Amino acid sequence: MKLFAGTPGWTTSADVIIIGSGVAGLTTALNARASKLSVLLVTKAKIDAGSTKWAQGGIAAALGPGDTPEQHKSDTLIAGAGLCDLDAVNVLVTEGPEAVRKLIAHGAVFDKAESGEIALTREGGHHRNRILHAGGDATGAEVSRALLAAVQNDPGIEVIEHALVIDALTAVDGSVCGVTLHVIGEGSRDGVGRALARAVVIATGGLGQVYSQTTNPPVSTGDGVALALRAGADVADVEFIQFHPTVLWSDTARGGQQPLISEAVRGEGAILLNHKGEKFMQGKHPQADLAPRDIVAKEIFTQMRESNLGHVWLDATAIADFSERFPTIYASCLAHGIDPQKQLIPVSPASHYASGGVLVDLNGQSSVAGLYVCGESACTGAHGANRLASNSLLEGLVFGARIAEHIATHLAPQKEPARDPSEPTLLLDPAIRIPLQLAMSEGAGVMRSEKSLQTTLQTLTQLGTHASHTPDVAAWEASNLFFLAQAIVQSALERKETRGSHWRSDFPALSEDWQLRIIQKLNRDGSWNTRTEAVAP
Repeated sequence: MKLFAGTPGWTTSADVIIIGSGVAGLTTALNARASKLSVLLVTKAKIDAGSTKWAQGGIAAALGPGDTPEQHKSDTLIAGAGLCDLDAVNVLVTEGPEAVRKLIAHGAVFDKAESGEIALTREGGHHRNRILHAGGDATGAEVSRALLAAVQNDPGIEVIEHALVIDALTAVDGSVCGVTLHVIGEGSRDGVGRALARAVVIATGGLGQVYSQTTNPPVSTGDGVALALRAGADVADVEFIQFHPTVLWSDTARGGQQPLISEAVRGEGAILLNHKGEKFMQGKHPQADLAPRDIVAKEIFTQMRESNLGHVWLDATAIADFSERFPTIYASCLAHGIDPQKQLIPVSPASHYASGGVLVDLNGQSSVAGLYVCGESACTGAHGANRLASNSLLEGLVFGARIAEHIATHLAPQKEPARDPSEPTLLLDPAIRIPLQLAMSEGAGVMRSEKSLQTTLQTLTQLGTHASHTPDVAAWEASNLFFLAQAIVQSALERKETRGSHWRSDFPALSEDWQLRIIQKLNRDGSWNTRTEAVAP
C-alpha cells in the first residue's frame, strides 16, 4: 500500500538516504561518512526542528565512579518490565560510554562539577548518578548543536530541508532502493521527486502527535514508522507509549506540544503533591517520586481521577538555584504565570515516547532488505515495556554507529524501483487529525480497557472513510497518524495485562502468559497480521 501522491518530477541519488535529523539520523550520517559513503539527509522541517533538541534530562551512561554497565543494565531491565531484549540492552550499556566519548569528541559540552569532572545527576529508575546534562536542562539542544556542526561541515552530506518522505521505493525482489518525497520549495526540487539509494535509514523520531497532548514537536507524526509499515516491515511493542508524568498543565491547552517538566527536577528534590497537599508517591514505590515513569504517570492519573482535577502539583520551591539549574523550564513556567521558586507547578501526564516501533536487529535492520531504522522509530528491544529515563539519546548514538558500520560492510548495488501500477493507494482528509488525537487520548492513553479501546477502534474505522483527493503534507501526515493509531489500538487490545507503560484497568495485573512481544504487519490490501514471540526472561 502507498499514499496517494503525484508523479515524481525529479530524481536524485546517494549511497545512503537518512530520513530525520535528530541524534539518531545525525549520528548515522557522520558514521556513514567515516566510511566514505555519500549521504542524503532528508528532514521535514528545519534541520534542527526534531525532538532531540527538546530533550531536557540528559544522556545515561556508566561513566561515574563505582558505576558499571552491569548496573546500568539492571536498571534498564527493571524499567522494561520483563520485555527487554537482553542482547540489545547489553549493546546499549556496554557501547554507551564510548558513544558518549565520541559525542564529546564531536564538540558536545556537558555541565561540569566544581572538581572539573562532568557533572552527573540521577533520574527516575536509576540507582546511580549517571545522567550527563548540558545547560542545566538543555542537553538535547547541545547534542543537536554539536552533531549539526559536524554534519554541516561535511561536503559529503547533502541536506534537503522542508521535505516529507512519502513512501519507500522497492525493487523487484522487494528490497528498498529509495524513497519518494515532497519538497516544499522552489526550483527543480519543488514538489514530488524520488531519491535512489543503496540503503535507506529511517530516523524520524516519535509519533506523539497521535495524541491530543504530547511533549513531542509538531513534526512528530510518525512518518517513518508509517512508511515502514506500508513497505511491509514488522512493527513491535507499539502499545507501549510512555506518558511523561510531569508536563506543565494549562486549562487552556487544546492539544499539540506541551512544555515538559523534566524528572531531573524531581531528581534535584521536587516533590509531587495531590489536591490535599499530600506526598502521594510515598509508599507507592521504594523510589517514591523517582519511581519509573509509568508508575508515576499511573499514580498521577489515579490522583486526578479521585480529585476530578486535570492535574496534580509539583513542589520545587526547595530548589534554591532553580532558575540556574533549569533555565528552560523556568522560562516556560514564567510564560504561564508561574514562578516555580515560589509557587507550586500544576502537572499532568502527556504522550512522550514510543518504546516500540519498527522491529530491527542489533544492526538496525528491519524485516525488509535495504531498510534500516534507528532511534525512537525503531524497536530494538532495549526499552522493553517502558524506556528507562535518558536511555533514548544513548540509543540513537549507539545504534546509529552500528547501522552505519553494517551498511558500509554490506552495501548492495543500486537497484531500480519496480513499477507496479496496481499498488493500492490511500489518502485521508486532514480534518480527521483532531478527532483522531482526541479519541486516542480518551481511549488509548494512560489508562485503557476493552471498552475504551473498542470505542477508539470504531472511531478510527469511521475516520478511515474520509478520503481526500488532494495530496499535500497535511493529508499525508493525517494518513500516517491513522496507520499508527490503528497499530497502537490493536496491540493494546491484544495485550490483556498491565505491564510497563501499558495499563489495562480490566486486566490490572502483570501476567507471565504475556511475556511476549506483539508483532504486527500491514498487508498490501490494508488488512493486518498479528503474531507474538516469546521474550527470554
